[in-house]
Amino acid sequence: MSASAMKPPSGSEEARWPASDIRVFASSCTLHGLGHVFGPGSLTPRRGLWAVAVLLSLAAFLYQVAERVHYYGEFHHETALDERESHQLTFPAITLCNINPLRRSRLTPNDLHWAGPALLGLEPSEHAAFLRALGQPPTPPGFMPSPTFDMARLYARAGHTLEDMLLDCHYRGQPCGPENFTAIFTRMGQCYTFNSGANGAELLTTPKGGAGNGLEVMLDVQEDEYLPMWKDMEDTLFEVGIRVQIHSQEEPPIIDQLGFGAAPGYQTFVSCQQQQLIFLPPPWGDCSSVSLDPDFEPELSDPLGPPSPTPGPSPPYSLMGCRLACETRFLARKCGCRMMHMPGGAPVCSPQQYKDCANPALDAMLRKDTCTCPNPCASTRYAKELSMVRMPSRSATRYLARKYNRSEAYIAENVLVLDIFFEALNYETVEQKKAYEVSELLGDIGGQMGLFIGASLLTILEILDYLCEVFRDRVLGYFWNQKGSQKHSSSNLLQEGPGSHRNQVPHLSLGPSRPSTPPCAVTRTLSASHRNCYLVTRL
Repeated sequence: MSASAMKPPSGSEEARWPASDIRVFASSCTLHGLGHVFGPGSLTPRRGLWAVAVLLSLAAFLYQVAERVHYYGEFHHETALDERESHQLTFPAITLCNINPLRRSRLTPNDLHWAGPALLGLEPSEHAAFLRALGQPPTPPGFMPSPTFDMARLYARAGHTLEDMLLDCHYRGQPCGPENFTAIFTRMGQCYTFNSGANGAELLTTPKGGAGNGLEVMLDVQEDEYLPMWKDMEDTLFEVGIRVQIHSQEEPPIIDQLGFGAAPGYQTFVSCQQQQLIFLPPPWGDCSSVSLDPDFEPELSDPLGPPSPTPGPSPPYSLMGCRLACETRFLARKCGCRMMHMPGGAPVCSPQQYKDCANPALDAMLRKDTCTCPNPCASTRYAKELSMVRMPSRSATRYLARKYNRSEAYIAENVLVLDIFFEALNYETVEQKKAYEVSELLGDIGGQMGLFIGASLLTILEILDYLCEVFRDRVLGYFWNQKGSQKHSSSNLLQEGPGSHRNQVPHLSLGPSRPSTPPCAVTRTLSASHRNCYLVTRL
C-alpha cells in the first residue's frame, strides 16, 4: 500500500480557525491595538512595539481606575450653603422661664423640711429664721412633715405661673393667652413653651417678616417673689429677668445652657433667620436618625422574657434629645433616679438625692462631656440678632400702673416686652453632599478606558464572550471528545465478536504455512485525534 493512503485528508478539508482562537478574536475586537499584536504572521519588531504600547496603556488605565476607586472608598463629602425664598415659614417654638425657680410666698414648712437642705442649703435650725425672711409665720407647734415628697409637684405648685406673669400677648396682631403655651419642666424649674405643637396642635406659620409679624409678649418677672439670698452657693442667682430659648418643635429646650436673657425695664427685639441643616449618614458623615431610649434597665425583671417596651412612639431624633437621654441613663445608672425634667420611666430623685448625687454627678458629666451624640440627619436651628430699648416711658409707666393696679416703681422694675419675629421669609440651607457619586466614578472609569485603550462597556462584553468560547472549545470540547471516543470503542468491540479482544491486529506472515484466515482480513482502528478509519490489508 502507498504511503499516501496512510495520511489524513488535507487541503480543502482543513478546518477553519475556531472562534476561541486569539487571532480570530483580535481581528474583530474593538479593543484598540489588539489586532496589531495578534495578527497573522511571525513576530516582528512592529508587532513587539504594538505589544509594548498596549501593555503600557493597559497599565496606565488600571492605575487610574485603582486611584479613582480608592478615592471613592474614602467617602468624601462637601458642604453647600444656599439661601432660599419661601412664601411662609413655620414659626419656631419659644420657651420662657423665670430665672427664679420658686416663689417665696408658696413655700411651706414642709417644703423647707424636705427641699431646704438640697435647694437652699438650709440647716434644720435655720428654718425659723428663713421663714421670717420670707415674711411667713414660724412653724406651728406639733408640725409633722409629710411621709413622701415630690419635687415635680413642688415646682408646679410653687413656681411662677404664666397666668400671673403674662400681662399681654399678641401673635401677628391677634391676641393670645396662657392657653397657647405648654407647661414643661427644665433644669430651671417649670417653664412655658409657645407653639410647641404638643398633643397634635397645629403649628403656627407666618407669611411676612419684620416686627409685628411674630410673637410679642409683655411679662411681669415678679421680683418681689424671688427667694432671699441666704447663702452663697454654686447655683445662687444674682440676676432678675426671663430666660428665653428659640428652638424647633422636635428639639427639647436646654434653656439653662442655650437660653438668652431678657431684662425688665427693656423691650428686647429678636430677629430670627431659619437655618436647615442636612447631614449625611455613614460612611460619608456621622449623622443619625435613631432616637435613644432614655430608660435604663440594669437587668430584666423576667430573665426568660423580653425587655419591657418603651410606651408610646419615640420622638424624632435631635442632638439635644440625645444628650438629655444620655444624661438620664447616666443618672439612672449612678443614682437610681432621674431629674424631674428628664424623660423616661425612672423615679424622680428626692431632694436628698438631688443634693448628694444627681446635681454633682450631672455637673461632672457636663464638664467631661462624656455623651457622644451624632448630628441629626435633618434639623432646624435659628440664628438670632438681639437689640433692646428702654421701656416703659414715663407716660407709659403711669398708664400701665393704672391698668394693672401696680405702682409706677413696680412697673419700671418688673415689666419687660419680648418681640420675636423673622427677619425675612428666606432661610439658609447647610447641606452635606457626596463629593464623589457612583455615576461620577463610572464616568471617570469610562473616560480613562476610552482614552488609554479605546474600549467601552461593549468591549467588556466581547471579552466575556471570547472567554466563554474558550471555555466551551478547550474545556468542554476536551470532555466531549473523551466521551465520544469511549462510546465509539465500545461499539467496535460489540461488532467484532467475542474473539476479537484477543487479536485486534491479525498476525502477518510471509512463510509457506499460513493460518486459516479469510482471504482478506479487515481491522478497524480509531484515531482519537481525527476520528478517521483506515483499511489495512494483508499482503
